[in-house]
Amino acid sequence: MTTPHTATPAPRTNVIVATLAGAGIVASLMQTLVVPLIGELPQLLDTSASNASWVLTATLVTGAIATPVIGRLGDLHGKRRLLMACIAVLILGSVICALSGTLVPMIIGRAFQGVGMGIVPLGISTLRDIVPPERMGSSVALMSASLGIGGALGLPLAAAVAQNFDWHVLFWGSAVLSALMGLAILRLVPTVPSAAKGRFDIPGAIGLAAGLVCLLLGVSKGADWGWGSVTTLGLLAAAVVILLAWGWFELRTRDPLVDLRTTARRQVLLTNVVSVVIGFAMYAQSLVAPQLLQLPEALGYGLGQSMLAAGLWMAPAGVVMMLLSPLGAKLSARSGPRASLLVGSLVIAAGYAVALALMGSTIGVLLFSCVISAGVAFAYGAMPALIMSAVPQSETAAANGFNSLMRALGTSVSSAVVGVVLARMSQNIGGHSIPTESGFRVAFIIGAAVAAAAAALTLAIPRRTVSTPALDTPARDSAEPAPTTAAV
Repeated sequence: MTTPHTATPAPRTNVIVATLAGAGIVASLMQTLVVPLIGELPQLLDTSASNASWVLTATLVTGAIATPVIGRLGDLHGKRRLLMACIAVLILGSVICALSGTLVPMIIGRAFQGVGMGIVPLGISTLRDIVPPERMGSSVALMSASLGIGGALGLPLAAAVAQNFDWHVLFWGSAVLSALMGLAILRLVPTVPSAAKGRFDIPGAIGLAAGLVCLLLGVSKGADWGWGSVTTLGLLAAAVVILLAWGWFELRTRDPLVDLRTTARRQVLLTNVVSVVIGFAMYAQSLVAPQLLQLPEALGYGLGQSMLAAGLWMAPAGVVMMLLSPLGAKLSARSGPRASLLVGSLVIAAGYAVALALMGSTIGVLLFSCVISAGVAFAYGAMPALIMSAVPQSETAAANGFNSLMRALGTSVSSAVVGVVLARMSQNIGGHSIPTESGFRVAFIIGAAVAAAAAALTLAIPRRTVSTPALDTPARDSAEPAPTTAAV
């Protein structure tokens, strides 16, 4: 199979990469857009705190479901077309939220905004189609890191807007940003013929969606409902049954949503497992550092910062991620993406270790957040490269979508575990449950241990002699027999 890599001159390549990475950053902004409003949402929407939490949960669930589904649709019907569809749904969700004043329309709008997460795997696979091989590593690394960059930069931006303007401005702003990115994609990103054949697996999409809804609701709402409640246990049990049945069906259908045989290849399987663990390690810092910054100084370990100030202290972490993603790509080109993933995991673990000594000052929080983000930049850039070097080009978007789903599962589990730790290790002050200093330290230790586990798992990923993901056919394990037919 030939690809149009050589037809794209360098200046044009720069514009395409910047456009797709910008779209990924805008999509990931939606994850932190309402964080500054969490405490006020019950009053703003005239509802309870428990109901208001669905504003966050809806985006998480739809984003997780959308990434593999949109990835497969992109492989079948064209990635640029699906990029524009994601942008359209993102604009629609933003406008619904901007016009809402009650809970239900807000949840609907936030659910639509979650669909925008499909932009990142689509962007990564688009780069494989149009970027020259020598630019592939750095381009994919930046596109993959856009998930973390948008989340880190979105917090201070959203805090500044929420603090100085009506909260609806947040969503009007996201609608305008999304529209601008849509126009840029329409004008600057070329159309590439789809390489995949076959039909879209509607039963597979429904089964995966049902299983993920049960799993993510059980994990994300377990703390509110009680981990031993009938609802939580029932959802988790249903998730296991549905996902097992879904896997059985996918292995027997001719055009599966996710080719589980390809996914079961050692390199792909282990990379996806590491993605779950890295997603956990990355998100733990996002949960702990803002709380530590905003707790009152009178506690002895709080740093007394406002929401806006806390966001500004954490913003450099997003800049670090953006600046270091090309460095991770250079390491991948020289030593392979496995080396970048290993370095990233170890740097994340080191960041959590130094957090134990630096958590007593705002400068310390800034430093350990930047160290952890540096590790995330290396790791996030390496994972798509490992995936793309092991799957056929016709499955690139679907495979990256599934990998993005694995990261989302990691963040969901991280939210649940860290939330339980901080809730159990808390003290009651003035009628409010406040995490203790020991709770924060345990959260940091868990983050370090999980990142170290990611490093150990990375060592089990097969070594590759190929250093670039710009391949038309996947690399294979030396012990794996060559397939007789290409998987669809």
